[in-house]
Amino acid sequence: MTVLACDIGATRLKLGLVKNGQVLRQDVFPSHSEQGLGERLPELADALRRLCRAAGLTVSDCRGLSISVPSVVDCDSGRLLAHYGRFRDMPALDLRGWAKTELGLPLALENDARMATIGEWRHGAGRGCDDLVMITLGTGLGTSAVIQGRLLRGKHGQAGCLGGHLTVRYGGRACACGNIGCAEAEASTGYLAELAKTQADFAGSALARELVLDFAAVFRLAANGDSCAQAIRDHSLLVWSSLAVNLIHAYDPQLVILGGGIMASADVILPAVNEYVRRHAHTPWGKVRIAASELADAELAGFYRALFSSEMGHYQVFLKLARRMDDEPVVYGRWQEMLAHEARILAGQQPGFRIHSGFPPDLNPRTDNQIAS
Repeated sequence: MTVLACDIGATRLKLGLVKNGQVLRQDVFPSHSEQGLGERLPELADALRRLCRAAGLTVSDCRGLSISVPSVVDCDSGRLLAHYGRFRDMPALDLRGWAKTELGLPLALENDARMATIGEWRHGAGRGCDDLVMITLGTGLGTSAVIQGRLLRGKHGQAGCLGGHLTVRYGGRACACGNIGCAEAEASTGYLAELAKTQADFAGSALARELVLDFAAVFRLAANGDSCAQAIRDHSLLVWSSLAVNLIHAYDPQLVILGGGIMASADVILPAVNEYVRRHAHTPWGKVRIAASELADAELAGFYRALFSSEMGHYQVFLKLARRMDDEPVVYGRWQEMLAHEARILAGQQPGFRIHSGFPPDLNPRTDNQIAS
């Protein structure tokens, strides 16, 4: 099974070509999210074709395309419902139609933080834990939750994934979502320049001379004694810690996973968040564990995100086929059986039908036309 995957981030576009669980090719380039996504789609299609050619394949050799995005996703309609100041044209785009017309491929969409959570839950720091939340610290702040083995989505696709827009500072900074004092507006890379300029000593700080103002620079200069960087670091640690407590109170997890590019400074962030949660989270049943993403390395993030995006794109299709089953872990197990069934057919070890034409008979699936509808 060969699939294409794309993570549309606010800073970078990450592409992957995945075959039988192995990433054959990957590519990363700037997203220029201040521009419209629509004007980037021809470039994106060309990049996906190049990935295939580099592996000696064509797009038609791929089973489908999966895209993860920093937006609320309506998985049924395939529409992106919000833009949060980046790729402002996203809600107007018909990405499923684009994928079908431009590439001839079916498309699965999912929120990026939710996709990262799926990866950590099944293959990373969350293995063996069915009650967890994840916070991704980057250009924005993404969140997602798994409760009693069920990935939280909600009726409109926004359950669990809007933690970055919880209010952590009454009367604080205006956020692109329309709220005031969101965690994302108070401590994310997307708002870092604005935050830095509000510091009284910013002009005299080494931060003002940084070619790239990011949290790597903040943590590096804070460690060297720069007072402005220290103030921003300490403020951000409080924001992220407060967000963790809010999510703990909201979703009752056993585990909080911290991921994203800012977690390159995990040696500072993890102890700070852990201590704040220990002091302030109300969990009379016991202690919530705080852990770093196991898939958080900058290079491996693109690798694994591509893998899990494409993997879960097919999982979404399978969930639609097995909608009558209300136990998602059971559905996940049956999906794994289906993949094994497919692999045996491809290897010529047993007769049967391919994924596009059917599933093992006991699943009683709908037809491809019913899936599309």
